[in-house]
Amino acid sequence: MAQPVTTDLNKIRIDHIGSLVRPANLRDVFARYDRSQASREELAKAQDEAIRDVIRKQEARGFPIVTDGEFRRHSFQESFSECVTGFDVPKNVSLYYEKRDLNETPLERAEQNFEEAGPAIITRRGAMERLKLVRNLPLEEFRYAQSVAKVPAKVTVLGPDRIAQRFKWEASRNVYDGLDDFVAHVVEIERRIIADLVKAGCKYVQIDAPGYTAYVDKVSLERMRSRGENPERNLERSIQADNALIEGFPGVTFGIHLCRGNNQSKFYASGGYDPIVDVFRRTRFQRFLLEYDDERSGGFEPLKNVPEDRTVVLGLVTTKKPALESKDELKWRIQEATKFVPLERLALSPQCGFASTEEGNLISPADQAAKLRLVAETAREMWTAT
Repeated sequence: MAQPVTTDLNKIRIDHIGSLVRPANLRDVFARYDRSQASREELAKAQDEAIRDVIRKQEARGFPIVTDGEFRRHSFQESFSECVTGFDVPKNVSLYYEKRDLNETPLERAEQNFEEAGPAIITRRGAMERLKLVRNLPLEEFRYAQSVAKVPAKVTVLGPDRIAQRFKWEASRNVYDGLDDFVAHVVEIERRIIADLVKAGCKYVQIDAPGYTAYVDKVSLERMRSRGENPERNLERSIQADNALIEGFPGVTFGIHLCRGNNQSKFYASGGYDPIVDVFRRTRFQRFLLEYDDERSGGFEPLKNVPEDRTVVLGLVTTKKPALESKDELKWRIQEATKFVPLERLALSPQCGFASTEEGNLISPADQAAKLRLVAETAREMWTAT
């Protein structure tokens, strides 16, 4: 299948966010493994088979980069939580996903109880001791994905901002001297994760940073202040942390994904990017992967703050509901965005992953396939000569 002319990872026109709908067989094996009814070897075999198949399908649709669908994770946030020890978490946290307290209404705000006993980052946990890197899950994912892929494999890594927002710092003062100390340590750990990825040949790392949109959302801002935090200080700390995280890795494309929540077709934040344009102006990411699928996202005007040497990936295709967008409408919206960013610095993707958690969104594999096909076809028609 024909692909866009460019192979420069900084400029590719077709992208997706990372997570994909888990096949039914993989979900079954994962559930049995969590209940100690399947072996680690059985789970790994099911994951390998599913990953080979999903990469083949991405390549067949003409995607210039692929991911493993995050099929080795319960949640996208395990790119960090599964790599470290030190958080105060209960035993057998994997079963949490079967019984967690989450409102059931799709396409509305996810009212999860972040104070309940559950996995780190999924819930807000303190630290019993300073975190220690004991595993590099993104590296394991990349090595296998790239071994079966014919095009570059992208890896997703959770950003320091979300990790900090889900850290119970007030209960961890005997371990960390506040959020500055904690975030600096997180950056140190994550730079080791990324350094190993780069050494293994990874050329595209996406930092997942859904926490940034908390700074545009009234409910989230009120919750920060209720914990005694200063949102402006939190935002400044996170911008500095992200720049420190990606500094000094020449030849690697770094993207940052800024969404407003995607848990089982729900969301957690509303508001345009206007209050956080400093993320565009001051961070050094080459690609900004943004959510623009509904009215909660605001308009394109904040994009005028993106530096002239960066690419904006417009997430115009929703992953929250199965209805397929019109190709003509997508082209019209891309043209609207060119009022603020020229076409040669734009790209197209879904607005978020299709399955940020193991349960996935209200999207079938067939719905997902149609949406990925739509992204690829629209991008090829929009950027045939770039």
